[in-house]
Parts: sequence; structure tokens; C-alpha cells
Amino acid sequence: MLVKTFGSAVYGVEAITITIEVNVSSGQNYYIVGLPDNAVKESLQRVEAAIKTNNYEMPRTKLVVNMAPADIKKSGSAFDLPIAIGVLGATNQLENPDLLKDYLMMGELSLDGTIQPIKGALPIAIQARKEGYKGLIIPKANAREAGLVNNLIVYGVDHLNEVVSFFNNPESLKPILVNTRDEFFANQYEFDFDFSDVKGQENIKRALEIAAAGGHNAILIGPPGAGKTMLAKRLPTILPPLSLQEALETTKIHSVAGKLPENSSLISKRPFRSPHHTVSDAALVGGGSVPQPGEISLAHNGVLFLDELPEFKKTVLEVMRQPMEERMVTISRAKLALDFPANFMLIASMNPCPCGFYNHPDKECTCPAGSVQKYLHKISGPLLDRIDLHVEVTPVAFSELSNSKNGENSATIRERVIAARAIQTERYKAQTGIYSNAQMSSKTLREICAIDNIGETLLKRAMEKLNLSARAYDRILKVSRTIADLAASEKIKPEHLAEAIHYRSLDREGWAG
Repeated sequence: MLVKTFGSAVYGVEAITITIEVNVSSGQNYYIVGLPDNAVKESLQRVEAAIKTNNYEMPRTKLVVNMAPADIKKSGSAFDLPIAIGVLGATNQLENPDLLKDYLMMGELSLDGTIQPIKGALPIAIQARKEGYKGLIIPKANAREAGLVNNLIVYGVDHLNEVVSFFNNPESLKPILVNTRDEFFANQYEFDFDFSDVKGQENIKRALEIAAAGGHNAILIGPPGAGKTMLAKRLPTILPPLSLQEALETTKIHSVAGKLPENSSLISKRPFRSPHHTVSDAALVGGGSVPQPGEISLAHNGVLFLDELPEFKKTVLEVMRQPMEERMVTISRAKLALDFPANFMLIASMNPCPCGFYNHPDKECTCPAGSVQKYLHKISGPLLDRIDLHVEVTPVAFSELSNSKNGENSATIRERVIAARAIQTERYKAQTGIYSNAQMSSKTLREICAIDNIGETLLKRAMEKLNLSARAYDRILKVSRTIADLAASEKIKPEHLAEAIHYRSLDREGWAG
């Protein structure tokens, strides 16, 4: 007897429906075909053990499982459940096999029939709704995540017996109900960190506020213990809240990577990813035999923090250059190419030299001559060109550390950032793919960042006196536009330009001696 069940394979951040055809006929041996990998081939052993352990019958004749379309590679263990239900349907052990056509199911089986969690439940649910399936049956640990999708009945199950009971009596399972908007707004403003915890460093807070308001990349340069990491970790608390569409995009990526917390549904806060400097190229941008999203995609719509930037391998840093421009990373293999979103803010930190005390007000640098320049040159010019703000972080004085008065909190700063972003949203509403000042093209820059004669003279003198490089010109204009937006100023004023010029430390000739 031939029975069809339906599963799904995730490629990139999208899902493709897979038809699992199970045929029991005269003959011997079990076969699984349709370009399965080793994990899928091994599923027959898990399925057989789970079926027998729960007192169902495994056929003693020829069993063929075909996974269509047969030219797409199937990987992972999540096809166990639809294969097992297909076997039971093909051997007349289900009372309502006609229901199989209405439901898509996925789940890994333990030998006792327990159903284990899977990756990519959200894109699977989105595809199931798109193709008109009545419902989705998945592990209970993934049910809330899939339940975000409207107009699709989602059942969470823990055991094979529950699925068999459902196809014998559909009333035996209750669907998962998730209020997407309640889930989204419940924890949107709950943070473990706050800018009010930071003593002093008002100039650094100001720089990060500008970075948040314009979506600018920034690098913090200062000695050990000056507070670079502490400040960077608080950046997500002042970023504008995620929109519902952004939250769904971000959740989909984390779902595919298997990074969602158990029984969670929606990521409602901007992600903050901080990979160690030993990270590989593939781990950062994504890859693998079946490509998975890397750290830059997991930071989509959020912050990627690279602590001790010069310690990262140069090849790792260079692979970020294109994704930073395109806001997308393409992973190519012989038979497929997958796109992963990568619209992130890069925040980096570094010591000014190997010993860490170059330009320190109290401690003397012990590095030999030329080592400071050599250390800074670990960061290539093209990468530095994509970082808008260079912020020098100095140690906090004892008087400020011992001050019991709290600084400005994140909520107050966030209100100013949201107001500045609202101005940019209105400004770029007619332009596709531009949402903030940092994303302006050169053509748009000339139209929007016009400066008066006084400003032009100031910028010219600054570039000559401070020996600023040519690449600093556009960056200064973009940052000054953001500073003007924070001040609700229609035009870029000389004081806005002056502040933007201040944030180009590494472009100054002779900064490192």
C-alpha cells in the first residue's frame, strides 16, 4: 500500500515542502531514496525501534521510502516523524489515513517514541500556511515558535502515540494558541543593562547615541578597563525597538540556526552577538556542507560586537566587507546558493597598542618603536572605511567612579534616538533599501548633506590641518547629518560638522606616532 505524508526541508531561511512516499509491497529489505544524507538514512533504525517499542507493527516485507523532489538533498533527523506515520499508514494502523494530506509534520524520534525538538520551525510553519495545509504537527518545544503564524493550526506533541491518536481521533490534541502581538510587546523593553550604570564617559555615551540614531558602525579605542565592553553591551538598550516584521525576520534566522530558547516564540529585542576572536570565517559569515547562518546573520537587525578587533584573523575581518555594504551574505555551493540577511551595526573595540597604554594619561606605553603602527595596520583600510565613528575611550577618574549619582538612563536616550530615526524614515520613504543615514549612497549624500559656506570652510580646514584622509569626507557628512537629526535641525550646521570631525581619530595622520 502507498501512503504519502508531508514534511519540510529548510534551505537558508526558507522552507521547501518534501513529500514522503511510503510503499509497502512484497519482497525484502527497507530502502530510503530521494538523496538522503546519513542522518536521514539512519532514520529507518530509529523509526523501527520507536514503532516496535510502542507495540505497533513494522512491516516484514519490502519497504520503500521516497523523499520528493528527489534532486534536493535531504539532511537532518527531523524527517523521522513523517516517515514513521507513513509506515503506520501504509500498514493500515491508522484509522483516518485520509487526514494525512491536510497536515505537515516534522520531528526527531527517540527509540522509545519521544519526539525531540527541531530547527527551523518558524519558516516551516510559514511555508505550510503558504501552501494551504490545514495544520502543522511538530515537537511541543517548537510549538510556540510555529504558533506565531496566523491561519495555521499548530499542534505540539511529545510522543509518537499522541500523533497516532490524533490520526485516529482528531479531537485528541488541542492546538497551540499564541497571541503574536502580546508576545511581541511583553518583553520589548526589559534589559539586563542600562546606561545609568555607567559612571562618567559622557562623551562615549554621546558617540553611541549618534551611532544608534544613524545606524552607524563605530570603533572604541582605549586602554584596558576603560569601559569599552561595558558601553558596547548597553548599546541595544538605546536602539529603536524592533518592528513586528523585523522581529519575525530575526526569529526566522535564529530558528534555522537552532538558537531560539526552548518554548520561546518571538525575538522581541534586538540581538547582540559577541563572537570570540578565534571565530572562523564560516562561523562568522555562515557556511557548512548544508549552509547555516553565521554570527553576522544572527546579528541581523541588531549589533555585532567584535571585542579586541586586531586579535581577529585578517581573513575573518575581510570577509565582512561585502556583507557590510550589501546587508546580505550569499553562501555558494556547487548545487545551490543561499542568501542570509545581514543588516547589522558593527561595534568594535581595541587597545591602542599591544601593551594597551598608548596615549594613556597616567601609564607609559612600553611598546617598541613602530609596534603601535603595526598593531593598527592589522585592520585594513577598506574595513576601517566602513566604520563611521572612531571614539577614543579614556579611563574614568576616581571622583566619577565614587559618585553615587546615576547618569542618564537608557529609556531617555532611546526616546531621542527614536525621534531621530523617525526623521530618517520620512526622509528616505521614497528610496528602496535606505532606512538610516549610514545607508546613504554617494548620490543621496550630495542631495541631503548640503552644507553652507561656513561649514565647507570648516571641513576644508579640518581635512588640511588634521591631515584627514579623503575617505573621511563622506563619513563626516553622514555623521553630521545624524547629529543634526538628533538636534531636530533641518540643515547641517557648523557645530554638527565640528562634532562629526571629532569622531575620525584613526584617519588623522600621525595619530599613532
